[in-house]
Amino acid sequence: MIEARGLTKVFHDKKRGLIRGADEVSFRVEPGRIYGLLGANGAGKTTTLRMLATLLRPTSGSAVVAGCDVVREPDRVRASVGFLAAGTALYARLTARETVAYFGRLNGLDEATLRARIRSLADELGMGEFLDRRCDGLSTGMKQKTSIARMLVHDPQVMIFDEPTLGLDVMTARAIVGFVRECRGRGKTVIYSTHVMSEAEKLCDVVGVIHEGRMRAEGAPAELRARTGGADLEECFVRIVAPGEPR
Repeated sequence: MIEARGLTKVFHDKKRGLIRGADEVSFRVEPGRIYGLLGANGAGKTTTLRMLATLLRPTSGSAVVAGCDVVREPDRVRASVGFLAAGTALYARLTARETVAYFGRLNGLDEATLRARIRSLADELGMGEFLDRRCDGLSTGMKQKTSIARMLVHDPQVMIFDEPTLGLDVMTARAIVGFVRECRGRGKTVIYSTHVMSEAEKLCDVVGVIHEGRMRAEGAPAELRARTGGADLEECFVRIVAPGEPR
């Protein structure tokens, strides 16, 4: 469902010159699998995900999402993708229900289907107690659940999560991780970007480690442990991106 082939994005900075936000990044994600994209802040995770979601145009390379080319067929890609971007704001004066409904209508859902989708997502994400509260009065966890419902209201086959548990309490983070796991069980194709190694170890079928814009290693968590000798994914990550660091 997702295949990136040498994705590269070069930014022009007046002071630093050319910056490669992503450099020849290639990977593949099959339906019913969760692919973990791991990296420190500034490693190139978000740049890569934005190219896959058609929010950034690649400088070179290509990608196919749900059978559609991200450059030649961006509208068809967007119809198949749900993208949760880190830091995306909600409309403060709308309720959670109104927010989800608004994006459902943008995606062309009829009113009967939209009502059913909102009920289903509210049940799955535990939104019942705040569904009709305005977004400016919601907690961080409630806002994140609303953002997830907004991205999934059109029932996309491909889901891209960029740091979905950042800043959340333990219980809300666990609920979101559980929901992502259920999406895999329904045959969805999921990319899960994070720097929380324990989440990736529990959740992801395959992990790609990106550092300074380049893909440094890829494999199942058990494969990376065997390859690096790390006791857990965090130790594997450090050995991959900073091999000279003390063990």
